[in-house]
Amino acid sequence: MRIALVAGEASGDILGAGLIRAIGEQHPDVTFEGIGGPLMLAEGMRSEVAMERLSVMGLVEVLGRLRELLGIRRTLAQKWLANPPDLFIGIDAPDFNLSLERTLREGGVPTVHYVSPSVWAWRRGRLKGIARSTDLMLCLFPFETHFYAEAGIDARFVGHTLADQLPLEPDVAGARARLGITDNEPRVALLPGSRGGEVKLLAPLFLQAAKACLAAKPGLRFLLPAANDSRYEQLAALLTTMRLPVQLLRGQSRDAMLACDAVLMASGTAALEGMLLKKPLVVAYKMAPLSYAIISRLLNVPYVSLPNLLADAPLIPELLQDQATPDALAKALLKQLDDGAHRQALCQRFSELHQQLRRDASHEAAKAVLELVQTKSASSRRS
Repeated sequence: MRIALVAGEASGDILGAGLIRAIGEQHPDVTFEGIGGPLMLAEGMRSEVAMERLSVMGLVEVLGRLRELLGIRRTLAQKWLANPPDLFIGIDAPDFNLSLERTLREGGVPTVHYVSPSVWAWRRGRLKGIARSTDLMLCLFPFETHFYAEAGIDARFVGHTLADQLPLEPDVAGARARLGITDNEPRVALLPGSRGGEVKLLAPLFLQAAKACLAAKPGLRFLLPAANDSRYEQLAALLTTMRLPVQLLRGQSRDAMLACDAVLMASGTAALEGMLLKKPLVVAYKMAPLSYAIISRLLNVPYVSLPNLLADAPLIPELLQDQATPDALAKALLKQLDDGAHRQALCQRFSELHQQLRRDASHEAAKAVLELVQTKSASSRRS
């Protein structure tokens, strides 16, 4: 059996490696080819193109590389239409993969898309294109399958690999030891994002909120992980303008969340990790007024954070745009720190959601993929 896969970034490489390993455990004779990163290559996949060639972010950057990206996609389509694999799996990267899936599917190749685009949040019109592109959608979250069922698309909830990796009982003591924390003072982790623009807007706001919290709780301490060297320099420069008990870290965002008593973070995928670490969270976000006006009108969901979306309830505060003021953020954080009954109930709910997502995602995905291959093979023999 030959399976072709395309992953476009590091997160897809992680998913692809787990999937290749799980399929290989059931079918040792399968060969894998396409585009993948170092983890997929380590599992025995042959990559036609370096994955870095697909890892492009930002409209301007994509436009500058558009000819190359279209050329790569065209070359792959021609190769696999001329010598069809038994299955094609596009891992995330929907702008690249869904079009390739559609071409291959029209040519008779069964297709799978692993990681649902956020059609539940906006642009539900994409469902029509997805229905033409893929035989099977593998979803990381249970609420996603409902939208595909309505559109007549076969979708399976397979769980999330991060929920598989993280223990149900978080190791707080281990994280504190790794960060050199020896006292018992309460701590708040501040995660203002990984991009320069995010940090520019959110970090001053978060530090002002921290200052307000410190006035109410003088023993409070703060952990501030920087996503990379550029963000470290950016945050270090900002800290010189404020006198706060902040431990600035290079990376180590997971340990920072583990070691703390509450987290103030930019809205994004880090909220899922914070939930799985069982931490009280406050989510905030700001963007340019015009961008917010456009995006807020496109949203089809009542929440922006994954914990709230998974629970279909406002488990954690979401303070967006004009609501994200230092005083409002400080008030929300202090509630998370001081309300013991709320913290206990939140931890219990987060544990339930963790269990829901903990399904051995790689093996669930492999099972769904192999069932599709068998179904298509049986249908081909009958015809």
